[in-house]
Amino acid sequence: MSTNDDTLAALRIETPPITLREIALQRMRRAIISGLFGPGTRLVERTLCDHLGVSRSVIREVIRHMEAEGLVEMLPKHGPIVAPLEWDVARQIYDIRAALETTAVADCARVANDEVKAELRKALDELDQTSRQNSPLGILDATTDFYRVIFHTGGHTIAWEIVERLNSRISRLRVMTLSTANRTVSGPAQIREIFTGIENNNPEAAAAACRAHIAAATTIAEGILANK
Repeated sequence: MSTNDDTLAALRIETPPITLREIALQRMRRAIISGLFGPGTRLVERTLCDHLGVSRSVIREVIRHMEAEGLVEMLPKHGPIVAPLEWDVARQIYDIRAALETTAVADCARVANDEVKAELRKALDELDQTSRQNSPLGILDATTDFYRVIFHTGGHTIAWEIVERLNSRISRLRVMTLSTANRTVSGPAQIREIFTGIENNNPEAAAAACRAHIAAATTIAEGILANK
């Protein structure tokens, strides 16, 4: 590479700065996922501006983005509200998860090497710690890291893009199920069973554990939402 090329290469921004809109989006998304703003809550621009210390234009961008993610609905004459959690939508999300995650888990188990297993073990250690602290958002972050490694290791990068687009709604459902008795214990334990299958390079066992984990979450969500 020439000196001129070296100089030009130095111009590249490797880690773009987080914009005010992105910070506001992250905080609003977490507020909805955690249940701080419950289903049906009206999102009043002026109030949100005061809470976040940002302009109305930023709030409007954030609301549009969350509407695209399925976290927000626009009601005629009422404006934006936090989208309700409905069983029919939840059921479809769990069906998509079952289809994508079991395949990714099995393919990861076939090819996982020591480096991959170490990454997954690190995510599991974080999951165990946040579970002991009863930290739903920490559990979500650790779980996302765990599945990210699985999907990319198994070569399911496009499927991971689909999961990421659904992730806000998946996370709301996870927080809802974590609020039920013992789920902060049983959920991570089931995820560890998935890891055991991967660690043993046993795709059938890993996929079976994944199906069981999603089936358990589906049953809990149905019990909460089906009769609402």
